[in-house]
Amino acid sequence: MDKTDRAILAHLMENGRLANTELADLVGLSPSPCLRRVRQLENSGVITGYRATVEPAAVGRGFQVLLHVEMAVQDRATIEAFEAAVGELDEVANCLRMFGQPDYLLWIAVPDLDAYERFYMASLTDLPGVARTHSQFTMKTIKSTPEFPIRSR
Repeated sequence: MDKTDRAILAHLMENGRLANTELADLVGLSPSPCLRRVRQLENSGVITGYRATVEPAAVGRGFQVLLHVEMAVQDRATIEAFEAAVGELDEVANCLRMFGQPDYLLWIAVPDLDAYERFYMASLTDLPGVARTHSQFTMKTIKSTPEFPIRSR
């Protein structure tokens, strides 16, 4: 990946709706080579998708909880069952399997505390293999960046 590819990524991460002609101007290419590079970045898996960033509260997901999960059982079947079950829960925005403790970090987004309690009791307590959970409630979001800086070398 060269400096031009990194520039393409930086501009698309800032504004994924850029027209190819605008992007080409920004990175100093003509439209055809620029489009070829974007397609190559997509085909090679560097660019994994395009999406809109949405305000969670506007869609009823303004109450966010970081849930630490420690597993009681860590055999393959239990881990696979846990991960499959979590994958089906719309309230879970992100799930990360960790090295060390906790075993998993889940970002949960629901409308409010009452909704979290209902979700916790109805869904989270039945997840396979769970020994303990620890909930942390978001007080204030200071920074939320789905992307990370791309710098040319």
